[in-house]
Amino acid sequence: MMSGKLFVSTCIIIVLGGSTAFQRRHFHRQLSRRRIQPTLHSSASDAEEFVASKFPSCSALLIKNKDVMKAINDSDAGYTVFAPNDDAFKALGDKKLMQLKDDRNGEMAEKIAAYHVIAEPVTADELFDAGGVITMGGEVPIERTVSGGLFGVGGKEDGGIALNSAKVLNSFEFSGDTGKMCIVHEVNAFISPNILWRYADQLRIPGSK
Repeated sequence: MMSGKLFVSTCIIIVLGGSTAFQRRHFHRQLSRRRIQPTLHSSASDAEEFVASKFPSCSALLIKNKDVMKAINDSDAGYTVFAPNDDAFKALGDKKLMQLKDDRNGEMAEKIAAYHVIAEPVTADELFDAGGVITMGGEVPIERTVSGGLFGVGGKEDGGIALNSAKVLNSFEFSGDTGKMCIVHEVNAFISPNILWRYADQLRIPGSK
C-alpha cells in the first residue's frame, strides 16, 4: 500500500481539509523507464554520517531544524533526505548563502530544511510513480523529466524525475536487519518553494508561530 506521503499516479486530485490541494496529469507507464538505480548500503545507521560527509552544506542546513533532526534520529521505519549537492548551494549565489547563515533568517532556514526531509523512507521507484510528496515542510510536486524537443514541445521522457524543478541525480539506500531504511536522494537544486526567500532578513515570517 502506498504511503500517505505520496500522491500515486492513479490519483488525479488529492483533497486536503475539504479543498483541492493538488492536481496532476496522469503519467503513462509505458512511455519511459526509470533510469535512476539506487546505490545500496547495508547499514541504516550510516546514512546520517553519509550526508554529513558527502553533502556537508545540506547537513549543516538540516541541523538548523530541531524537529527535522528529531525525526531523523527517532524514526523507527527510517527517513528520506533530498540532499542539494554542492553545485546547488553554489547556484544560490553569495547573497542567499549569507542569508542562510544569518541568525535573523533562522526561521526561514528551518522551513527550507523541513522541505528536504520526509519522516519515512521513499524510494526512487516510489518517487517515479508519484505526482508529489508531503515533506516535513509541505507539499512538493514531482514531474518526469523530458529531453529533446524545442521549447518543451516534442520531447520525450528520459526516465528522470524532478521535484519542484530540482532533478534527482542519484539515490542511496541504507538498510539493515532491523527493517529501518534511510534514503538519500541527491538533487541539483533546492526543492523548497522559492517564495520562502522573500522572508529573508526578517525577524519573523508573517503568520508563523
